[in-house]
Amino acid sequence: MKKISVIGAGSWGTALASLLGEKGHEVSLWVFEADLANEISKKRVNSKYLPEALLPQNVTASSSLKDIVIGAELVINVVPSQHTRKVFNDAASFMHDSARIVTASKGIEKGTLLTVSQILEEVTGRKAAALSGPSFAKEVIRKLPTAVTIASEDEKAGIELQKVFSTEYFRAYTSNDVLGVELGGALKNVMAIASGISDGLGLGSSARAALITRGLEEIIRLGTVMGANEKTFRGLSGMGDLVLTCTGVLSRNYTVGIRLGKGEKIKDIVSSMSMVAEGVATSESAYELSKKYRVEMPVVEQVYRTINEDKPPADAVKELMARSLKAEH
Repeated sequence: MKKISVIGAGSWGTALASLLGEKGHEVSLWVFEADLANEISKKRVNSKYLPEALLPQNVTASSSLKDIVIGAELVINVVPSQHTRKVFNDAASFMHDSARIVTASKGIEKGTLLTVSQILEEVTGRKAAALSGPSFAKEVIRKLPTAVTIASEDEKAGIELQKVFSTEYFRAYTSNDVLGVELGGALKNVMAIASGISDGLGLGSSARAALITRGLEEIIRLGTVMGANEKTFRGLSGMGDLVLTCTGVLSRNYTVGIRLGKGEKIKDIVSSMSMVAEGVATSESAYELSKKYRVEMPVVEQVYRTINEDKPPADAVKELMARSLKAEH
């Protein structure tokens, strides 16, 4: 493509910009911090979020949304979900009518309870595809084998996007279930906090496996009620991403959970992090969705109460284990 815009220069946005640049595309990376944008332009390195990556020469950086978005054939959103609306309210006026949008952010907006593609459609008036799956930026930048899902309601567009992203080490599968792919990507972050809490409390591998399994069941229950395809949650953007995020030491959400389990307060954890752990805000949105659709989500509820009501993690675990006995399915 003549120009691809990547909006958001955290670790994942930087990794995607590097991947696409290495494929020969002209990539423009929007960086919120002007000083960091200047550093990336001069040194080809994002020292704040992904210092391991030396960016290709055809990746340019700027803190000007106008400069980054104008003329782009493809706009990729990697802005945290709670800030996507504000950023794209500003960016939308610079986008060409034919530009496609892909979101690689994983969250659910507080208040509106919209997925990121739904936010983008509301703001820009056009459908967005979604990229999700088990993928750590630090592994992608090392060119370790990674597989993800590209979801688009337009089958032809999905196939074209699949070709744009795929490399010999980064394999993209297509899907038409945008909602399912996004819900899997967002809700697994909440489950990762639960998994981290379990490990922070020293509850063992059996407890973590149970949380992952029951967490997947909760995601499926909510997702199917909302209209997503159950098969999606058993794929890369569902189970695949859930397993990675609930067990990988590179997972920010899992790390938040570990620190909660060890007794730290959420405000102290969040204030000490340079990057956003999407599950913190999404825990509230997920809890509200469970109430809206009358879906039982006990793990989500306990994570919500631990984060938003300062419930002791050990008490949350006791409450989960003391629930009335029932059949598994």
